[in-house]
Amino acid sequence: MAIQIQGFLEPRGIIRILQFVFSIVAFATTSGFSVTLEGQCTNGIKNSETFHYPFMISNKDICPNYPILLNVSSDCQFFVATGVLSFLYCIFIIFIYLVKDELYQSRKELPMADFILTVILAVFWLSGSAAWSNGASQMKSITDVNLISNACKGCTYTIGSFGKLNSSLIVGFLNFFLWTSNLWFIYKETIWFTKHPITSTA
Repeated sequence: MAIQIQGFLEPRGIIRILQFVFSIVAFATTSGFSVTLEGQCTNGIKNSETFHYPFMISNKDICPNYPILLNVSSDCQFFVATGVLSFLYCIFIIFIYLVKDELYQSRKELPMADFILTVILAVFWLSGSAAWSNGASQMKSITDVNLISNACKGCTYTIGSFGKLNSSLIVGFLNFFLWTSNLWFIYKETIWFTKHPITSTA
């Protein structure tokens, strides 16, 4: 089984490696994120709650006057699923580029399928990142310590950092950019381009 590196000397192969890496980062930072809300009251009562993936939040104990009820599981699970599907597809297509690149070049169906699947995953990244961004915004709003403190007088609340969550959102939109930017280079491998090449009119 001969290894062929020609595909990785071209943008389509280089971007595939970046997609592989950042898809892992996206679903790992989301599924691995957790944040803890802690309360300290003047009567000596302490309580805390840790929110973690898939963020089905239902807590009425932290502050009885401010029940924290939120379910953004569908948003984050779709985002994570997109990352996992992208990761698996990258493994498959990188294998094709490495071992079967000559077949990829000679069989017109393979670049066309590659292009179509890349379009689908690019759309998934856009919709998944937008949905998860909305879900994350809702989670930040409902766990705002100022709102909780105002609802429960005599108690002080603190919450951990959302830095990892923010990173997952940035990486999500970066993935959308990577998958859309690779479309042109994959399109050039398809029969659509070879039959109707785009030439300059200048």
